[in-house]
Amino acid sequence: MTPVVLLASRRNFSAMAARRRSAPTRSIRYVDIADALRKRIAKGRYSGAAILPSESELSDQFAASRVTIRRALETLRDEGLVASRQGLGWTLVTGATPQVLGRLGTIEEQLSAAGVRSARRVLDFAFERAPKRIAALLAVDDVLRVKRVNLADGEPFAVVTVWCPEDIGRRLSRSDVERSSFYELIDVPLRGATQTIAADAATADEAKLLGVRAGSPVLRCERTTRDVKGRVVLFSEHVFPGHRTSFVVELPSVAHSIAPTGLRLVD
Repeated sequence: MTPVVLLASRRNFSAMAARRRSAPTRSIRYVDIADALRKRIAKGRYSGAAILPSESELSDQFAASRVTIRRALETLRDEGLVASRQGLGWTLVTGATPQVLGRLGTIEEQLSAAGVRSARRVLDFAFERAPKRIAALLAVDDVLRVKRVNLADGEPFAVVTVWCPEDIGRRLSRSDVERSSFYELIDVPLRGATQTIAADAATADEAKLLGVRAGSPVLRCERTTRDVKGRVVLFSEHVFPGHRTSFVVELPSVAHSIAPTGLRLVD
């Protein structure tokens, strides 16, 4: 009887082994979600905004817990594909758009020199009554206001609004300001400009144009440009997404100080 029992045991063992070999491999949920997100990123699904949906939105999309979603995102973070940023959530890892300060010029010139294709999309081109602050700066009552979105390789990187006196603006057309910078168009000898940069939060309109969430960190820059006689001929506001922008300043050798050059307190 003993050989029979042994034979039966061997048969049972072989059957169990065969079942294990034929059974489907159980997938790990967060790994599957990370793979799905990786494919979306590769296909450029999030490239226009550079910001992924929130963990809550992804949780609904994949019918998974936020803990699972976060672990999938952390996997992509470890691969260098995404990053978690305060106030923004999860973003694609993209190179910052640098702008060198210290000379009068345009960021488009710098992008072109770096091999980046830049473009402008004009949203508004209007002659209108100047807002009180703009009227005081330009010393005029009527202005040309141009609002545009600047693009780098097809993706938005700035919302820009420019005001100039009506007498200067009348020489320009919408197609002019879409093709070229104001510095190239106004044909006025320039003395220089003053630029201020401050941290701020994106308004709902700015967020929509930049492809970020309302309230996301932005850098808000104001530039006042004067002609050789000291008259203000251009005033512009530039809004850059904080996670995609860096400003580079070359400082000359000066007396030792712990305070950054140009730093001042604001009310």
